[in-house]
Amino acid sequence: MSENALSPEGIAAIDPAGLIGDILAMPDHIVDAMWRAESAFLEPSPANSLVICGMGGSAIGADLAAALIGAAATRPIVTNRGYDLPSWVGEGDAVVLSSYSGSTEETLSCFEQAKDSGAKLYVISSGGPISEAAHLAGIPLIGLPGIFQPRAAVAYGVVAVCEIAIASGIAPATLRKDFTAAAELLRQLGAEWGPESPGDSLAKRLAREAYGRVPVIYGADLTDPVAYRWRCQINENAKTAAWSAGLPEANHNEICGWDGAEELAEHAAWFLLDVDQHPRIADRARITSEIASARGARAESIVPRGESRAERLFAAVFLGDLISLYLGVLRGVDPTPVPLIEDLKDRLGRPTAA
Repeated sequence: MSENALSPEGIAAIDPAGLIGDILAMPDHIVDAMWRAESAFLEPSPANSLVICGMGGSAIGADLAAALIGAAATRPIVTNRGYDLPSWVGEGDAVVLSSYSGSTEETLSCFEQAKDSGAKLYVISSGGPISEAAHLAGIPLIGLPGIFQPRAAVAYGVVAVCEIAIASGIAPATLRKDFTAAAELLRQLGAEWGPESPGDSLAKRLAREAYGRVPVIYGADLTDPVAYRWRCQINENAKTAAWSAGLPEANHNEICGWDGAEELAEHAAWFLLDVDQHPRIADRARITSEIASARGARAESIVPRGESRAERLFAAVFLGDLISLYLGVLRGVDPTPVPLIEDLKDRLGRPTAA
């Protein structure tokens, strides 16, 4: 592993498509997403529940939005991954069809079912069949720029879902000022963790610690879906295995796996904590960390910076995205292409896009 691998030049050599630039532009994505949601002219329309149908990079935005809103949600928020809309969805509910490409087959299937459900519909997309159908049916559409890998548009998904939750009377409008603060924080963190940062900056150091190891990422409450995001980004950008789990649930089952983990591979165990988590979560994370460390894992706790939940959530997502790209660079793999997903699509006969 070269000392200069994570220099700006080293990163550029492995990342010719410039995915690093899309990650560093996350603060701009937040601001642009707010403008795009405002331009959609969403009318207040109280709903009994909010169901977001999506896959991959489009679905994680819903998970993150639900965690961000947290206990402030006045009605249930459900992420629906799959071909079928829940049978209980009907009049009085709100359904969001989120597909960055506009051609995700699972989401299109849910769209056909949602049209006959009596629910209020919304679409989040950059184009494709689902955007065209929304235009024809007069369904509110939050249009996204179609220039990114779907996973790089995560900030758009979070903001768009939150704006629909606000319009549905499920989330407080005060979230908007927190988005602005989050964008400002990410600009600062980009300077601290970006390609020009020292080799021992947090993102680069954690990437180096993950090199040659299988990362296991734990989250809880606000950081539960963030842990899953880190896992998926490492899978796609670094093209290597990673696992994630949520506390306290993992202490009731997954923790037993550490007994045999050392026989299989070296591991890094990362615990994404938060200042607002239940006090017992910190105890559980500490003990789980001790158990993992005693079985050969390189364990570390990470507490995202920021005053508001939005700032801390976006800071944690931003850090994980950078780690995943840096780990891909260290492994010598281009972070942008996803050949196994493309192979799967070909075998299925296309589409299947997020």
